[in-house]
Amino acid sequence: MYVETTLGLANFWVVGINYRKADTGVRGVFAINNEQNQRILDTAVLYQVSELFILSTCNRTEIYGLCEHPAQLADLLCTQTQGSRELFVKQCYQKNANEAVLHLYNVAAGLDSQILGDYEIVGQLKEAVRLSSECEKLGVFLQRLFQSALQSSRDIRSKTKLSSGTVSVSYAAVQYAQNKSRNLALESILIVGSGKMGVAAIRNLLSYSRPEHITIINRTQSKAMRVARELGIQWKPLDQLEEELKAASLIIVATNAPIPVLAEKHFDKVSEKILIDLSVPNNIDPILGTYPNLHLANVDELSKINDQTLKMRMAEVPRVRNIINFHIHQFAEWYLMQKNVPYIRVMKEKLKELNESLRLSCPFDHKKGEKMQYLLNDMAAKMRHDSSAPGCIYIETMSGYLNPSFREAE
Repeated sequence: MYVETTLGLANFWVVGINYRKADTGVRGVFAINNEQNQRILDTAVLYQVSELFILSTCNRTEIYGLCEHPAQLADLLCTQTQGSRELFVKQCYQKNANEAVLHLYNVAAGLDSQILGDYEIVGQLKEAVRLSSECEKLGVFLQRLFQSALQSSRDIRSKTKLSSGTVSVSYAAVQYAQNKSRNLALESILIVGSGKMGVAAIRNLLSYSRPEHITIINRTQSKAMRVARELGIQWKPLDQLEEELKAASLIIVATNAPIPVLAEKHFDKVSEKILIDLSVPNNIDPILGTYPNLHLANVDELSKINDQTLKMRMAEVPRVRNIINFHIHQFAEWYLMQKNVPYIRVMKEKLKELNESLRLSCPFDHKKGEKMQYLLNDMAAKMRHDSSAPGCIYIETMSGYLNPSFREAE
């Protein structure tokens, strides 16, 4: 169900932070989980935000909405974050109207991703919009804009090579591990977390190095058992975490905890280990990166890993921008027509009234209806190309209807 609103493009804002300016520590204190998302949606009316959705990933936290001023969105978001409003304002960007529209298309396409062409953002966008729609916080404007950006993303994926090849944070984790390991296939690997990132890391490990020993541990034991069964690996209960940490030589953490789950107490300064943190906020204490025997990488470091695939993707960017421009143009046409619907509706009613008056005073002319429809279509076309003077077009349409020399539509 959509909400009705009188606000439009001029009131469309996006406010957020991302990897370009904010590191994982800052992004972590502004990360939004589903419960926080729900509370933001529930309290939006108190901040005069009529429709909105919140996108929170490991690389960004953004709030898109219709309101009078971007401060309303920033204030609303920060009520549910660990970070302060002052810190958010220092790190954030804000975009309005056309610039905000372009930003959403770029995000959906993967142009604004930390790894160019990363397609995981599409699923995250869909989930953000779904949550908003279920709370009836998605209006006709945002729904149409999202669908247009989504279609643009689909076209980009099918018509370009922007998302081709294997480049993702989970794949970069495998590359990092290969660079640090003498023989990745012989490492004793522990995966902590059974979410999408954890499972993706396991699949990449199995595809590229086929290690003999992979164990998964998860807070919910049934999920760990299911993943282990599906992927043919081992699982252990959470109460064996410390024991498994000591035995493992490669540890990948992909949990969603608000504080680090691995800390100094879990490691000594002798045993050499590779630690990979796929979580935001950091779920491995960054201080462990200073240990001489530990090799620690987080999502920011992993995203810097480059290869030929990224170079190939860069070559696709001009084609991608052309596709985005096409879909933005289509959205703009729809938006202009939506703005003009009230004028056209009034015009239609006036023409009906005029036609009824003429019918009572003159012999019936069956072509009057065709003439009326022709003029309405002509009016709509003119307003699509020039909506600055609807009054002039209104007068022109009325004159055309009354002009007996008007050429009837055949």
